[in-house]
Amino acid sequence: MSLVTTLLAERVPGAGYLFVAGVLVLSGLKGRVILTQYLGLAQAPSFRRGFTAFLVGFVALAFAIYAMGG
Repeated sequence: MSLVTTLLAERVPGAGYLFVAGVLVLSGLKGRVILTQYLGLAQAPSFRRGFTAFLVGFVALAFAIYAMGG
């Protein structure tokens, strides 16, 4: 996932909103996998929901900042 995200972001830096949204969603999914699998949040559903909500908010905020600037 990291390689795909990096290659996509580097390959098409001037892409449109849909492309940027896709890269951000991929990054958010990658973060969720890391939190769930490697930090053990699979055994703590309430914490996993909280971190997922934070990631969704962060990705939405990052996209909003991008949309306002471009």
